[in-house]
Amino acid sequence: MFIAAPQDSVETAKVYKASADTQGFVMNLTRAWAWRPEVFDSFGALRNQLTDQSTLSKRELAVLVCAAASELGDSYCCLAWGRTLAQEAGAAAAAAVIGNATNGGLTERDRALAAWARKVISNPNATIAPDIDELRKAGLSDREIFEATTFVAFRLAFSTINDALGVNPDRQLAEQVPAEVRAAVTFGRAATDA
Repeated sequence: MFIAAPQDSVETAKVYKASADTQGFVMNLTRAWAWRPEVFDSFGALRNQLTDQSTLSKRELAVLVCAAASELGDSYCCLAWGRTLAQEAGAAAAAAVIGNATNGGLTERDRALAAWARKVISNPNATIAPDIDELRKAGLSDREIFEATTFVAFRLAFSTINDALGVNPDRQLAEQVPAEVRAAVTFGRAATDA
């Protein structure tokens, strides 16, 4: 990354340990966020507040992130959430969302959410009421549409910070992702060690 990791402290040790405990290694992005562990924790808490009471499934959240991240050109989130989407829906579905394809066993809701995420990322001022109608036709409630939009905007902020600071995806993460998903990520930064 373009900035140095902060000096070791009690706070950085805590955030590094949490990353190692959940991922099996300290993620590269954790080294950047270690500058402000309390902000990193707040991001996680806000995400949980949004998703814990949402009726959007883990699969649907992964579709939103993969579509938004690929539209943004963010390889890190595509790999991380592509792994999740592959676990939830299969590698073909994850690769299809990342590659902006409609095949791969995607449901009508998957396709509608992916299209919406791309519109929100590419030009939110260009969205129109018929875009919302397409989401409703796919079975999404207005609350779910709000939650999906909020989640995409939240992920945009997170990705922007990581991407702007030059945080590369982790080699270990890339190795855990199905080959089909890795092949779909043809953009962004390359996976590296810290």
